[in-house]
Amino acid sequence: MSPRAAATNVEPWDRRRLLATLAGVLVVALVMITGLGLAIYYAVTADGSAQDATAGETTIAPGATGQQHRDQIAARPMLDVPPEAAQRGTPSAVPAKAIEIPAATKTGAAGVPTGFPMTPQGAAGQLAAIEANVMQGMSIPYTNEVYKHWALPGGVGAAAWPLTRNVQAFLGSAGQGQSKESTVTVTTTPVAAQIKGHDGKRWVVACVLMDVRAVITTQARMAYGYCERMQWSTNGRWMIAPGDSPTKAPSTWPGTDLAADAGWRTWVEKD
Repeated sequence: MSPRAAATNVEPWDRRRLLATLAGVLVVALVMITGLGLAIYYAVTADGSAQDATAGETTIAPGATGQQHRDQIAARPMLDVPPEAAQRGTPSAVPAKAIEIPAATKTGAAGVPTGFPMTPQGAAGQLAAIEANVMQGMSIPYTNEVYKHWALPGGVGAAAWPLTRNVQAFLGSAGQGQSKESTVTVTTTPVAAQIKGHDGKRWVVACVLMDVRAVITTQARMAYGYCERMQWSTNGRWMIAPGDSPTKAPSTWPGTDLAADAGWRTWVEKD
């Protein structure tokens, strides 16, 4: 599939939903501050494909390897959740299982933290570092720079990358230019992760659930689930692997039964 075709399968943050989310945030009094409100929201409705209500790793036959196997892992549907699942939820009575994620040990290209080990958990840690830098920077030029340094050849391309399209929608909805103004702040905190599947030790589909907060003078908050193919490169680090973007991850409020049903495991940083 060509990068242009692949782009049609990725839904960006939609302006209408961004504004609708802000209204919802004000109604529930998540934050009440007089002035301009900044809404952030990822279009978490289904993309038209069939969805599977089963969470966890792929059920593809053991021993299968190669590109077809990797494509099947990436394309396997994840739990379909309603849009409001990203905004709120009743805390679960039972804590979710945890997943230990190693900490970064150094700073890499484009200022992205790196130094994660060649493990599935290390891939999740690297993906979170890439995502956090892009979303907190909210800059088209910087996003392109990150993709240039952190994506292997053969992927969807910077223009069709889900994170690029989300940055575009965010900046457009907030009335910004190519980069957010200094008065706009975006913070991200990884709160859960899951390993959707792997092919040997050097290839993983890792997924990260982020707590995302954005502020101009009014704060909006959401949960955002994101998956990527990750591959251990010859330069000794995890990078975004070639191929179409994986199926959209469920965006669920962390710590809820729905989040656990979707396969999310509480993020615990390993010492």
